[in-house]
Amino acid sequence: MPDTAVPSAASVPSVLFVCVHNAGRSQMAAAFLTHLAGDRVRVRSAGSAPADVVNPAVVDAMAEVGVDIAAEVPKVLTAEAVQASDVVITMGCGDTCPVFPGKRYLDWELPDPAGRGVEAVRPIRDEIEKRVRGLVDDIAPVA
Repeated sequence: MPDTAVPSAASVPSVLFVCVHNAGRSQMAAAFLTHLAGDRVRVRSAGSAPADVVNPAVVDAMAEVGVDIAAEVPKVLTAEAVQASDVVITMGCGDTCPVFPGKRYLDWELPDPAGRGVEAVRPIRDEIEKRVRGLVDDIAPVA
């Protein structure tokens, strides 16, 4: 009989997505990872200088692919969030992301969707989804 137990918290990888405002790229990446990996990954996102709200064009672009992030709120980056994560993916936060030994760091160079309409956000969204799918295959493959 297959083992259908939910993995223990200790065995579930944790990913933190970081960008400047936590209003676009990191929100899309976190939503895609949650959508694609479910409880196989713990997901956080944060910004080095969080905005007040998630970019409306980003919310609309994600809704187009069936992912609702309308209730998300930008969060401030903390050292604790980095320490609690196995993988930290930065998207233009520069040197403001604290570095701790034993963490895996990836830097995804992506255009900032700030101030852009949904037409300009779509290709950024699609590239993020592609990268997140690769990340899922790497850190939380389906058994």
